[in-house]
Amino acid sequence: MNQLHLHLLSDSTGETLEVVAKACLAQFDDVEAIRHFWPMVRSEGHLDRVLDQIERRPGLVLYTLVNSNIRRELEQKCRRRGIHAVSALDPVVDALSAVTGQEAKARPGRQHALDAAYFARVDAIQFTIAHDDGMGWENWEEADIVLAGVSRTSKTPTAIYLANRGYKVANIPLVPESPPPAALFTLRHPLVVGLTTNPDRLIQIRRNRLLALNQAPETDYVDMEAVNRELAFARRLFADNGWPTIDVTRRSIEETAFAIVKLLNERAAA
Repeated sequence: MNQLHLHLLSDSTGETLEVVAKACLAQFDDVEAIRHFWPMVRSEGHLDRVLDQIERRPGLVLYTLVNSNIRRELEQKCRRRGIHAVSALDPVVDALSAVTGQEAKARPGRQHALDAAYFARVDAIQFTIAHDDGMGWENWEEADIVLAGVSRTSKTPTAIYLANRGYKVANIPLVPESPPPAALFTLRHPLVVGLTTNPDRLIQIRRNRLLALNQAPETDYVDMEAVNRELAFARRLFADNGWPTIDVTRRSIEETAFAIVKLLNERAAA
């Protein structure tokens, strides 16, 4: 296993660097990346203190800096210290500049501006939290998406992921012994999406959940026959109502969310 110290240095929050680093590291096997975050680096004095720390644990510096003086200092001092540094966004920014004929605005953290889209995202997150696990069904018509599925089919994390991208999401667990509210079957605005999974995988996830909660590991919650009945009940409900269904067995939260957004866009274009 190769060990790498990965230094993420930014004049803003460093969120962009974290996403880029994760995507790139996924392309390599047997690499253990130890991430070091250095956000809000906006002065030469701060930069020098950070570089002293980086030199103690040398590796790769991935950076996003828009201030030309700080960038120049970083690049020069990294060269002198024998530290490899790479700007994460330069190729894309240069290409956009060439295509649009505009120069980039050198504003740190501009993607985090408190604009209308930002407040819409905050509103979506608040709505999603308030409508988790079947709550607030009276307001489901205000949602963009409603996720339905049996327990532990990743409804909540998928909903939160979508909310962070500005979608208002409600979710409801499907239980054969407790029919969902009638409002679920009369929704017009939201896209209702059914989430399902492989029973073996579902039992494994549920068993781990019970162990984490120090609860009895052998109940109907993890009984194969009972789980199959739950999944069959959910699938019939999806089919009877014509709701699109996504099997989350081998999907990450991000992949499931992408598939849902694709369905939403297709419906809007229809």
